[in-house]
Amino acid sequence: MVNWTRRRFLQASAIAGGAMLLPGVMHSAWAAGSDKPELETVRVGFIPLTDCAPLVIAALKGFDKKYGITIVPTKEASWAAVRDKLVAGELDAAHILYGLLYGLELGIAGKPQPMANLMTLNHNGQAITLSNDLLDKGVRDLDGLKKLIQQQAPGTYSFAHTFPTGTHAMWLYYWLASAGINPFDDVRTVVVPPPQMVMNMRIGNMVGFCVGEPWNARAINDRIGFTAATSQSIWPEHPEKILGTRRDWVEKNPHTARALVSAVMEAARWIDASPENKRETALILSRRAWLNTKEQYLTGRMLGEYDNGIGQRWQDAHPIRFFNDGAVSYPWHSDGMWFLTQFRRWGLLKTEPDYAGIAQRINQTAVWQDAATAVGGIGTPSSPMRSSTLMDGTVWNGTDPEGYASRFAIHRQGA
Repeated sequence: MVNWTRRRFLQASAIAGGAMLLPGVMHSAWAAGSDKPELETVRVGFIPLTDCAPLVIAALKGFDKKYGITIVPTKEASWAAVRDKLVAGELDAAHILYGLLYGLELGIAGKPQPMANLMTLNHNGQAITLSNDLLDKGVRDLDGLKKLIQQQAPGTYSFAHTFPTGTHAMWLYYWLASAGINPFDDVRTVVVPPPQMVMNMRIGNMVGFCVGEPWNARAINDRIGFTAATSQSIWPEHPEKILGTRRDWVEKNPHTARALVSAVMEAARWIDASPENKRETALILSRRAWLNTKEQYLTGRMLGEYDNGIGQRWQDAHPIRFFNDGAVSYPWHSDGMWFLTQFRRWGLLKTEPDYAGIAQRINQTAVWQDAATAVGGIGTPSSPMRSSTLMDGTVWNGTDPEGYASRFAIHRQGA
């Protein structure tokens, strides 16, 4: 048992420094009787992106069978399709954008639905790509982009993200605004499904996009764009995709929910265990059934080896992570609350929401805890809040969310 002094230190550390984990407590295996999953088969939707990896590996490596279920991954064409099938019950759960799930709960990404975030699937691993047309105009970074935009009429240039309340929209808006570019007044934004990003840039429908991998690496390979920023340069160790479902599904199938999270969590641990496992994962994902692309587009960035396409190479300090001793998968309340602050900033929420209450009812920390116990060897965070410092020096730790939302000089009129 952790003594009181040490417990207070760990709790303070989790809030001030983020993500300190207490040692996990091993328990006996779950019984096959009263704890048996209610469902034998679980249909899980995914979009062909690198960060669907834990779901794919859980199904292919048999981690699902270990917990008494069979995961059936189903490839979807767009985030809107994932949303519609999840709400309609055609999918039991899905690889889904963090902000999409929260938008659904609040009725700003579709008809209001009680949703559940079972776990975070990954941190980091997205990017903003700018076109070579901009490069030809002398744009190599955000400052160059700002100068060019200031020389043109508002809305001259178009940028794409993947869903109005999604993570990519929030990364793109935050990045542009950090340089004084208003993403609603100074440029146009459009929604494009991830697999269609490269094609749309090729034919000139936009000069920039924010999306997950491998589509940023693909743009470089096809010589139509370069990486101007990674999402982890905007927010190191940011939450990205989550394992989402409907709250009534969790209530009806609590043991299935635990088994699903356990299988995916164990798969995530396997992926992050070694570079060899990551290379094998990249090879698997490249196949037709999954991403249907070349392995070379996946492997480098999965290993944190970056080339921006215009001469800069680096080993990223915050590569895509799927496990990180369990800290990735934990559904931190403060992560969900951050998206709510950005919804407020950009006028998607007209009144102050119950930040903490919404995060508490969506993020299923109790399910995560049961799954972590079943998997074993995973520590439990001492607080559902963590602290992060973003690219502009702002610190987010879940305290005073409304004050945080209103502190930004650039916001959408009426927010």
